[in-house]
Order: sequence, then C-alpha cells, then structure tokens
Amino acid sequence: MKEPKQSAAPDFERYFATAGEGKATLSFKKNDIIYSQGDPAQSIFYIRKGRVKLNVISDQGKEAVVAIMEGGQFFGEGCLNGESTRIATTVSLGVSVVTSITKLAMREALKNEPNLAELFVTYLVTRTSRVEADLIDQLFNSSERRLARLLLLLAHVGKEGVPQPIDVEISQETLAEMIGTTRARVSFFMNKFRKLGFISYNGKIHVHNSLLNAVLQDKPALRTDD
Repeated sequence: MKEPKQSAAPDFERYFATAGEGKATLSFKKNDIIYSQGDPAQSIFYIRKGRVKLNVISDQGKEAVVAIMEGGQFFGEGCLNGESTRIATTVSLGVSVVTSITKLAMREALKNEPNLAELFVTYLVTRTSRVEADLIDQLFNSSERRLARLLLLLAHVGKEGVPQPIDVEISQETLAEMIGTTRARVSFFMNKFRKLGFISYNGKIHVHNSLLNAVLQDKPALRTDD
C-alpha cells in the first residue's frame, strides 16, 4: 500500500534552514518592512516563523492588503518569472524569521534537486487554487461571508482539527481591506459573530468550529447582503 504523502513544509524547512550560497536568514520585528513596492526583485523569501502582510498601492494612491503569508509559505517568487521590481510591499506582523535566496541560487536548486522542484511546483499550484478561490469569494459572496472565510483561514479551522487563535494583531482596518468593505461593516459583523458564539476574544481572536458549520450549512446568519 502506498504510504501517505507527508507535508512539504518540513522538507522546505530542512532546505531553507541550512546555510548555502545565495541564502541568508533574516529576522524582523513587528511592522518592519522586508521590501517595498518598486524595489528591485532579486530574491525569493521563505517564511520559517511568523506572518507577513502584502500591501499594494495603486497609481491613484489607494492601498490594499492582498494577502497574509505565514510559516511554510513563500513570497517574492515573481522574480523567478522575470519580475524585475516588486509589485507589493511586505511587512512583518510580529516577530518573523525569513530565509532569502537569490533567484539565481533558487533556479540552480530547482534544476539540481528534483524533490525540491516537485514540492515547489505543488506549492505554487496549491497557492494558485487559493487565489482562484479568493477571487470567486470576492465576486459572489457577501462581505459577511468573506469575513467569515478569512477568519477561518487565518485560524486554520478545518486544517489542524482544532481551532487556533489568530496569533498576530490584525486590525479591523486590515480585515476590511482584505475583504473589500468598510471598517464599520467589519466591526458590525465581528460583534455579530461574537454574540452568536462563532468567535471570542481573550487577548486574541478565537474562531470556533460553529463558524465553519455556519458557512458550510449556509445559515441565514451569513446571508447578509452588502
């Protein structure tokens, strides 16, 4: 019988935790900027610990949070596909440990280490699927359902089996930017979720399985129109 495939994260960790040509381990404090939109794109980054926020500013000066990346994930990989400048600003949320690797060193590693290349391709396909799901979420779901989905993803509900607290400070402004609504709407929905027992506050946001059940069962509580 074929053995179950193990998670890619430990394999990535083994590779990116070791020293090597073109690699460097970097530590960041809360709100440290890792790179800014418009900077030269010369390296790819792997998050070993912590979370990183990706911000984009439009030509009109409007700012939006497009993603929150966490341990075991990459960012800045566009440099491998010819991206010459950064298309987003990345900010550390809390304390983060990140490994940077030059695009030349990463290309060499992918060419010479088939196992790493397979894992990286699998990671990229999975991430693309997540982006597609996010787009569908923005197009077809109400802001209340979008907020519920975002909280579930941040707390890993359904992934680890047991809900986890969202272990970084995420403002309601940031949540609003990520789901495309106003802070006032986010505040209203957060209070509603708390009253319904879907979430609780104890210094951090705790997301309960009842929120997942409400989303999966499409309960009326999550059908509010924008």
